[in-house]
Amino acid sequence: MNGLGWALADSWTIARRTLTHWRMQPGLVIFQWFFPVLMLLMFGGLLGGAMEPPGSSYYELLVPGIFALAMLFGLEGTMTAVTTDVSKGVTDRFRSLPMSSAAVVLGRCIADMLDSVVTLAVLVGTGLVLGWRWHEGLPSALAAFGLLLLLRFALLWVGIFIGLTVKNAQSVTMVQVLVWPIGFLSSAFVATSTMPAWLGTIAQWNPLSATATASRALFGNPDPSATATWIGSHAEVAALIAPLLLVAIFLPLSAHRFRTLSR
Repeated sequence: MNGLGWALADSWTIARRTLTHWRMQPGLVIFQWFFPVLMLLMFGGLLGGAMEPPGSSYYELLVPGIFALAMLFGLEGTMTAVTTDVSKGVTDRFRSLPMSSAAVVLGRCIADMLDSVVTLAVLVGTGLVLGWRWHEGLPSALAAFGLLLLLRFALLWVGIFIGLTVKNAQSVTMVQVLVWPIGFLSSAFVATSTMPAWLGTIAQWNPLSATATASRALFGNPDPSATATWIGSHAEVAALIAPLLLVAIFLPLSAHRFRTLSR
């Protein structure tokens, strides 16, 4: 194989390590997959009666929002895994082996993206049981899932950079606390048009809101926020640009941090 072939082979080896961890700790992995389902059921039950959009079910609004929120919550797992490997010396051990220097990071990317695909599949099945449907055909639905996974891919690099930067698992916990306000300050649960004007503007410019709003449009689900502002009416464009900007910023930062890693 050429250099690229060896890099991909090494990356798959690192990814298989994570998949082996799944097999050895199935309870933890299953909980991670079903935690977004718990949130979907909880918020659907708690807010469904009060937030029912005219002429449709609240799940039509909520399910795509939970899809996007699950992509954000995946950031926590990435940060924890990367920091744990660094603090235990596993990353340094990998770097000392005769393998591609990019394999450690790419292997993490492959494993976490596979995890996100499974999470989405579980959520889609749950949403269908609860009555959620997409109404714009399979190609549009696949485009929506593509935008969701693009957001996860972008946030993955944010997680890798933070995981390589913080000193220990306790520091990761402090960062994880910030994930929840970012997730809730969005259109994942409610339309931003129902918020105070200043707060709704902030929520609309949250990349999570752009992906949630764009997904609803592609699924054919109602979203009162879709035309409230410029970014709401151009959500598909924003859902492409925002993740690409995050990748452009955090991928080089992660690569530099990995090359200069010294613990």
